[in-house]
Amino acid sequence: MKIYDFDAVVIGTGCAGYNSADWLYDLGVKNIAIVTEAVNAGTSRNTGSDKQTYYKMSLAGDAGDSVRAMAETLFSGGAMDGDVAMCEAAGSVKSFLKLANLGVRFPTNEYGEYVGYKTDHDPYCRATSIGPYTSKKMTEVLEDEVKRKGIRVLDRAQAIRILTDGGCVTGLLCLDRSSVDKVEYIAIRTPYVILATGGPAAIYHDSVYPVSHTGNSSLALMAGASFSNLSEWQYGLASTKFRWNVSGTYQQVLPRYISVDENGNEREFLREFFENDREMLKNIFLKGYEWPFDVRKIYGSSYIDLLVYRESVILGRRVFMDFTREPSGLENGFESLDEVSYTYLKNSGALIAMPIERLRKMNPGAISLYADHGIDITAEPLEIAVCAQHNNGGIRIDSNWQTSVKGLYCAGEAAGSLGIFRPGGSALNSCQVGSMRAAEHIASVACNRVSDRFDAVLESAVAEADEIIGKTRADKSTLRNMRDRYAKRMSRAFAFLRDIPVMEDAMREIGDDLASFERDNRWEKVTEISALFKNLDIIRMQGAVAESMLYAAKNYGSRGSAYVLECGDFMQREPVAENEGGRGVAIVFDGEKVSSVPVKPLPERDLWFESVWAKYREKWDGK
Repeated sequence: MKIYDFDAVVIGTGCAGYNSADWLYDLGVKNIAIVTEAVNAGTSRNTGSDKQTYYKMSLAGDAGDSVRAMAETLFSGGAMDGDVAMCEAAGSVKSFLKLANLGVRFPTNEYGEYVGYKTDHDPYCRATSIGPYTSKKMTEVLEDEVKRKGIRVLDRAQAIRILTDGGCVTGLLCLDRSSVDKVEYIAIRTPYVILATGGPAAIYHDSVYPVSHTGNSSLALMAGASFSNLSEWQYGLASTKFRWNVSGTYQQVLPRYISVDENGNEREFLREFFENDREMLKNIFLKGYEWPFDVRKIYGSSYIDLLVYRESVILGRRVFMDFTREPSGLENGFESLDEVSYTYLKNSGALIAMPIERLRKMNPGAISLYADHGIDITAEPLEIAVCAQHNNGGIRIDSNWQTSVKGLYCAGEAAGSLGIFRPGGSALNSCQVGSMRAAEHIASVACNRVSDRFDAVLESAVAEADEIIGKTRADKSTLRNMRDRYAKRMSRAFAFLRDIPVMEDAMREIGDDLASFERDNRWEKVTEISALFKNLDIIRMQGAVAESMLYAAKNYGSRGSAYVLECGDFMQREPVAENEGGRGVAIVFDGEKVSSVPVKPLPERDLWFESVWAKYREKWDGK
């Protein structure tokens, strides 16, 4: 077994992971490493939208934006700690300009202002973008910095246990995925771990997460960390053949929505449920701005999500967005459009026939993106479904992004930093600010150390891993089938539609599957052991998420992307009303039970320069 010694270790090679390592190095913590299952996997590098948004404090125009104003916007989404909101706002410009200086070409006007646009839940024009691949470019420039500085990357090392002693981090145990004929481990002695593995993506079947992204949040669960707001997710319309959000321009060009039954019969199904063509077209257009399913908009743009779900899941039909034909109401021109939709298309020079031509005019990259993945939307309809897209909750962190386990930090989507609602693109800001804050804390004031009992802790973790591997060896693998079964149940019972009796039944099934894991999950080849531990991570995180969702549904009703029913057909029944008292609490899962914890208010901070300067010197002079 290989054993390494590092002053800090980062798990994950997305935006948050690379940024953590880069900041650690620049702040003087240079004996570090990044651990990753696969360098080129993950959401940051492999996902986006029509115009992937980065949310930051306004740096253009005449509106009087400020750190406090941005913090208030983030905090107003509910269930978010005020100190975290303040940190995300205060670190916004610093993090954004770092990316711009590294080569992410966010657009400026002729005077150098970083112009922006409004995104969902955004009172200012704080959003910006470089197109469909914003996070991909962010990842690439940060990776280049890590390479330039010679920071070590341990590729094909799958973390399977964070080693702790007395509630403190003391190391990491990894499966060596480069070994194909026998089980090999990699052990690391380190007092600090930054977990940047993204959200628990693999728990869902209907998902817009790239297949290469599975997450690994149960590492924190098994280390004893608490979780926050695991019930709060975003769901929305996405293509299924190639996983991608169909937001923004894809909707604003007004595609035709069709479903096809098992006999090949085609229907433009939205028209049957809206009062007239004008209402249908208006809500298709709004779906571009309002992409995430929002229970407050079920009689508006989010009605489309419900109807797509009805056609695909309940009626068993395939659903498509067709850009090659006009939707009902536009066959003879644009007179059916409402004023907002008409004005937008007019100002964009897109009052032209056919959705595909409007898309070509407004966002040609949205066409070439699919062409790059073998899908020609100029000639064929695009199959879609309602999919899981982002977990606003995650591992509970403080204002330094440290978890309840000393020495364990979490950044990016794996961190439970966001609330019920959030401005579009704020997740990218959160991952950059959070990874910076974690690195700053480690470099300045953190004081953990490797335990004197490291060898005993490691020996126990290896014995536990060996036991799981030994008990699950078989002549035929069941891993793929079990993962598929787990994920389909989660999409059925714990996605945006949450029927409480169905959830309760599924919760019991998850408990049974966790108890019978070693009997049900079998590997045949050594190379499948990686998938064995992934399945274990999936079922553990499904249990944590399901517990949190059931608690939230019973106590706080429908909110955010959760449409809660007490039982019955969602087309015939109203959702359970929201208990708005839940806006002021975080839903915390401590590994055994779920509870409500009041969120921290927005802090009153010290802005007197001399006193702030003195505290700042004291913080850094000792390092």
